[in-house]
Amino acid sequence: MNANNISENNPLSSLDVWEDDLLQRYPDPGTIAKEKTTEEYRNYEAPARDSVREFYRLNHTYQTYDFVQQKKAEFLKFDKKEMSVWNAFDFLNQLVDDSDPDTDLDQFQHLLQTSEAIRADGHPDWMVLAGLFHDMGKVLCLFDEPQWAVVGDTFPVGCAYSDKIVYPEFFVNNPDHDNEVYQTKYGVYSHGCGLRNVDMSWGHDEYVYNMMKDHLPEPALYMLRYHSFYSQHRENGYDHLMDDHDREMFRWVKVFNPYDLYSKSDDVPSVEVLKVC
Repeated sequence: MNANNISENNPLSSLDVWEDDLLQRYPDPGTIAKEKTTEEYRNYEAPARDSVREFYRLNHTYQTYDFVQQKKAEFLKFDKKEMSVWNAFDFLNQLVDDSDPDTDLDQFQHLLQTSEAIRADGHPDWMVLAGLFHDMGKVLCLFDEPQWAVVGDTFPVGCAYSDKIVYPEFFVNNPDHDNEVYQTKYGVYSHGCGLRNVDMSWGHDEYVYNMMKDHLPEPALYMLRYHSFYSQHRENGYDHLMDDHDREMFRWVKVFNPYDLYSKSDDVPSVEVLKVC
């Protein structure tokens, strides 16, 4: 792979394209009948989704077990940049891409909408904070990381790929695909070992989890770490690696997910008002 090839590393016009694709796969149940049939929502052959297919081809090709270990060693030292929380939100907003005609919401506005929707439903303050911070890990893009190493559905590495992962056919190009140990059901893990012992594909989930792990209660940390693990919290593709504690905590992940997916609207909360609250 040519790491300097920006177009190869970044096939999506913006990170929002990945989130829009999630809505295609997991539409709000309240809108399916009004807008499209379930079959139309799951039309993966539509030309408009070519960039998403290319994104997942890259993601599934290069997210190897060794790659994950390298990225953890590189980024979890947190020595790239130091800033206040509000400066970090401003930093995150540099990800706005004017070439994307489908959204005029920046990354911070999505975080505000998610957290305010959680607050409006009366959830505890720590969950509101999880909503506010859940995509903060996308600052990885600003350290010249390719899109496929920042967003996308996450999945365990070091064991067989579930067919519940989107576009599983692209794993054939992954070097781990030919590793006999990694392609057994449990791989380097064991039955019911617990997700705390499982390495996930690298991206913003793992980064923000490690950023916040000393500052939020455990249910919030599960929301941060596994909110993109759709092949489990929506498809139950990795039950064999979960332990009872994971199952208990994933109740919170499932509560959080609709706020992440379905809170986008034209009603943007006022940053200045919220700063005063």
